[in-house]
Parts: sequence; structure tokens; C-alpha cells
Amino acid sequence: MKLLVRNLARTTTETELKAIFEAHGTIESCNLVLDQETGKSKGFAFIEMPEENEAKTAISTLNGTKIAKSKIRVKEAE
Repeated sequence: MKLLVRNLARTTTETELKAIFEAHGTIESCNLVLDQETGKSKGFAFIEMPEENEAKTAISTLNGTKIAKSKIRVKEAE
């Protein structure tokens, strides 16, 4: 299941994000979207979790939590 994580702090790294989601299951991929010109985070990422039940747990647990003072939003990517 592919997840969309929004409202990330610009300082959040892909490594930090992966570690947070790994606590809820297996991560197939983690892609923090970067601005092509500046190389800085655009504030959102895509995470692939192969197990649907683990992905749903991550959504319900992490949606609305704070990471680096930013309240993140997590949902299934469309």
C-alpha cells in the first residue's frame, strides 16, 4: 500500500521518516520529495508498505502526530 505523508517539517530527513514508519511494519520504499532547484524537502513524502494491515496501522497511529513540531497527515496515496 502506498502512503502519502504531508505537512512534514522541511528539516525532516528520509532516514528519520523511514525509522518512524518502520516501527509499524516493513517499508518497501521511502521517497521524500525534494525541490529540484534547491534540493530541499517540499514537505511531503511517499512510503510503500507491502502489508496492508501494517500500512493501515501506520495511518491510524501516525496521522495527526507531531514530527519536528509539524503535525503530519498520513493517508493512502491515490
